[in-house]
Amino acid sequence: MGSTKVERAESQPLAPLAVSVGDPAGIGPLIAVSAAKSAVSVDQIVLFGDAPYLMDKLREARAPCALLPADDWSSLRKGSVGVVSAGRWPFEIRGMHQPTAEGGLAQLQCLDAALDAVLAGRARALVTGPISKAAVTLSGTRFTGHTEYLAERASLKRDSVTMMFLGDSLNVGLVTTHEPISNVPSQVTEPRVVRTIQHLHAALSRVGRYRRTLRIDVTGLNPHAGESGLLGDEEAVVRSAIATVRSRLRPGGDLELTGPTPAETSFRNAQRGDVDGVVAMFHDQATIASKLLDFGSSVNVTWGLPYIRTSVDHGVAYEAAREGAADDSGMRSALLLARRLTMV
Repeated sequence: MGSTKVERAESQPLAPLAVSVGDPAGIGPLIAVSAAKSAVSVDQIVLFGDAPYLMDKLREARAPCALLPADDWSSLRKGSVGVVSAGRWPFEIRGMHQPTAEGGLAQLQCLDAALDAVLAGRARALVTGPISKAAVTLSGTRFTGHTEYLAERASLKRDSVTMMFLGDSLNVGLVTTHEPISNVPSQVTEPRVVRTIQHLHAALSRVGRYRRTLRIDVTGLNPHAGESGLLGDEEAVVRSAIATVRSRLRPGGDLELTGPTPAETSFRNAQRGDVDGVVAMFHDQATIASKLLDFGSSVNVTWGLPYIRTSVDHGVAYEAAREGAADDSGMRSALLLARRLTMV
């Protein structure tokens, strides 16, 4: 990304980043406070959750902070972390360190309040802390993940957005998200593969730190990418999707596509720097590689929403929360990427 873009963006007043801190019984609130303290020197951050609790934690961390009304942030000053009340968390919720219906409701309240701020234009991006799907489900809301929930809140079809993980060693977009493995083959369709290629291309282009012509490798679904049909024929769909995208590229454009490639080879190519991004067919095909290569620096991004959304790449970590051992590197990475994606 060129310096002139940064300078031009810096000259304009920017709305803050809105952070839903996640499960109060997990590490979300702790890493949100710690990361906000680190990031507030370069950006404005507003946390959503139990305001008295978050304010106490910010003061303990010696981070300047300000309690804000939900609909008026004019009192927020540079260098201070804003806090907006989004429900209360009695110790019985925070101290359980396991999924509870009360904790699930609290998580959803934080998420909805932060999202409402983004949709109203008070915040320029949504950054989400780790959430427990089990806890939210216990509270009475069917919930398979942030990606699907945010698509529905934006009145979009679930498969019109893309889950991706952007990291130092690997950038990967997922054709399917939180699906039982038995459902995956029928969910790998040409439109979904095309969408994922296009969204990953758009995201990497916006990040702006890769080669002029982006190289994206598309994995197969089956072992050895089907071994010419001996191990499955789903790769025919993948080949058709790649051909469709290629047919839409202008000559000498900024995208080169390869695949379908055996997943093990594709991720090794990415680690070596031979490709800039990988399109994977299903959740664990992508996340095992991402978390092995980039745990703590990879950022979960939802592309296709009418706003930027980033998130940590890990879960609620109840045991770590019980021990007070919270590593904020994932949240710091999510804040920094949200800033980068909204500065161009």
